[in-house]
Amino acid sequence: MSDIITLLTLLLSGGGIGVFFTWQYQRKKAKAEAEQAEAEAKQKEAEAEKAKYEAIQSAASATKEIQDSYQQLLADMKADREEQRSYAEEQKQYIAELKEDRKHLRHERDELRDRQDKLEEDVRLLKADVARNGRIVEAMRPFLCGREDCAIRVPVAALENVEAKAVVKCPRKKKDEESI
Repeated sequence: MSDIITLLTLLLSGGGIGVFFTWQYQRKKAKAEAEQAEAEAKQKEAEAEKAKYEAIQSAASATKEIQDSYQQLLADMKADREEQRSYAEEQKQYIAELKEDRKHLRHERDELRDRQDKLEEDVRLLKADVARNGRIVEAMRPFLCGREDCAIRVPVAALENVEAKAVVKCPRKKKDEESI
């Protein structure tokens, strides 16, 4: 019986100690696996953070490039606007000059029209004067004579294109002959 008790004690005590050591080993193994899983999770989380940081950096650099392109676009638009303003100012100045020239030309045209109207009026009056003078000359023609102090009044050609009527010699006075 002592052999049986020894064997049972050996099995129980040997198995109990083995279970204790196995339990300790399993607990440490589970703890190590948990720590390893936790480390892997932290590593994956760090990698995710790193990827997220890289994505943020990439987005930031893309945003910076977009901002730079917008800044360049704004600078180009400002330059274009200034160019358009200067062109518009030149156009306004040119239009103002054209308006001034047109105003000046209209004024000159009106002055020329007034002068032409005045000249036409003067020509009309001169024609009337010439016609009147022609009528006066025609009316005086019978009383014209080519000699001074002529009593007979011999008609003479007063105008170049008018023929003289019959030429009659004036009796000369002695006084006229002596003066000649």
